[in-house]
Amino acid sequence: MKKQTLTLLTAAFAVAGLHAADWPQWGGVNSRNMVSPETGLPVEMAPGKKLGPKAAPKIAGRLRPDAQEANTAPGAEDIDISTTKNCLWVAKLGSQTYGTPVVADGKVFVGTNNESPRNPAHIGDRGIVMAFEEKTGKFLYQMVSPKMGTGKVNDWEYLGVCASPTIVGKKGYVPGNRCQIICFDVDGMANGNQGMQDEAAFMASPGPDGKPVEVPPGAKDMDILWVYDMYKELGVFQHNATSGYPLVVGDKVFVATCNGVDWTHTNIPAPNAPSFIMLDANTGELLGEQSAETSARVLHASWSSAIEANVKGQQQIVFAAGDGWIYGLAPETKANEEGLNLLKEYWRYDANPPEYRKDESGKPRKYAEFDGPSEIISTPVYYDGLVYVPIGQDPEHGEGLGMFSCIDPTQTGDISGKALWTFKGIERSISTPAIKDGLIYVGDYTGRLFCLDAKTGKEYWKFDTKGHIWGSPLVADGKVYIGNEEGELFILAEGKEMKELGSVEFPSPVMGTPVAANGVLYVTTHTHLYAFKQGAQGVAKN
Repeated sequence: MKKQTLTLLTAAFAVAGLHAADWPQWGGVNSRNMVSPETGLPVEMAPGKKLGPKAAPKIAGRLRPDAQEANTAPGAEDIDISTTKNCLWVAKLGSQTYGTPVVADGKVFVGTNNESPRNPAHIGDRGIVMAFEEKTGKFLYQMVSPKMGTGKVNDWEYLGVCASPTIVGKKGYVPGNRCQIICFDVDGMANGNQGMQDEAAFMASPGPDGKPVEVPPGAKDMDILWVYDMYKELGVFQHNATSGYPLVVGDKVFVATCNGVDWTHTNIPAPNAPSFIMLDANTGELLGEQSAETSARVLHASWSSAIEANVKGQQQIVFAAGDGWIYGLAPETKANEEGLNLLKEYWRYDANPPEYRKDESGKPRKYAEFDGPSEIISTPVYYDGLVYVPIGQDPEHGEGLGMFSCIDPTQTGDISGKALWTFKGIERSISTPAIKDGLIYVGDYTGRLFCLDAKTGKEYWKFDTKGHIWGSPLVADGKVYIGNEEGELFILAEGKEMKELGSVEFPSPVMGTPVAANGVLYVTTHTHLYAFKQGAQGVAKN
């Protein structure tokens, strides 16, 4: 009776929700499966033509943030909205955008950099999270985070904020660029400055004399509630960037720390710092961490996002790590001899086959070589009681051998070599799978999209986009959407037979993943966020 009541209450809550068709986090829900229930999404789209420099006023040599000419929608700045097709609105981002949009509470959030600054008081390299009005694309507010100050090995220049927030109710959780996890008020400063009162110090960057220059927060700045600094509190040595999308389960937040190697790519400066932690969602207090064993053998960095799985009534937090292993953890801790509260472990699985770790003579293969071992950057997906994940590396390392695994999470202990099936036809991948109706859609960095059988791993088809794939496929409305580094978005039909429905060419790389919410398809390029809707005329709305 209790189970039936809970099911009915959950269904009723979903129906009654004000934004039941939102996409509030990476993967939409905690299983992280890139499948949307949206329908009526467009196939034919045009991103429009860029306006000339006279039509796009500038400030400090960059496009002026508030430029709104007669033929542009709010926020479009340098796109002639009249030349778009099925486009509701366009918003200008920075120069390198890796964050995938999330949609919640009538707003769209995305991580980017500061190369098209919204505030002339904040000029220069920064990590940025922007919030826009969902219906019109109007810019609402932003988070501004200066550089870490320890060099690009920790905070690579112009990467900005590489993820986007996880939104739960009126709170958002996002990894900044300075090895920090930031919790903020989704309503921004509209309801006053809540929580932390020192946003000016948070946004301060060194002036000409080296002293911090503080800018008082305004109505278009993010209202920060709390900040957990993994660098200061845990001694984490972030490699290149903070990445990964926070997982919120109840009153707990699970995040990767991005602990990794130094510039030599061989030395691990912080082998005793955790790769994965659990925080209090309300206060940011550290509640638990994974054993530092993962950090001690990290290959590059831990950049993946965790998932929640209900495995036959057992709640599991599944984390794919920078050592190339995937772990099934409990959302509870047990103190070790040093007094550290360590997350309990159910199982672990080496996602690299033995031949990727060692050659025929038993000698360890070097990391980053074509046939060597890989970490896991892709997010695992929990579907129909099983866990699915590919291995891959930083795209900077190029192409190489990969493998896709299907794992039974009811097993315990070290289950390496006990996958239900593996598929080696795929190369390195940082793409999160989308699984629907027993079919897996997953891309590899080489640029191919695969369709596999979820039960057996059988390959039904592969489609070559002829451009490196950084993002993940989205399955929605009977279609599969996938973008690539060449700035192309491909639309294919769902199903066991490959059928290309269309493609769209953008003037900038598509590094993120398309998402769908409330009848709109969102696509980010390096420089713009597009909101496509079937029949939209792109008329400016005030």
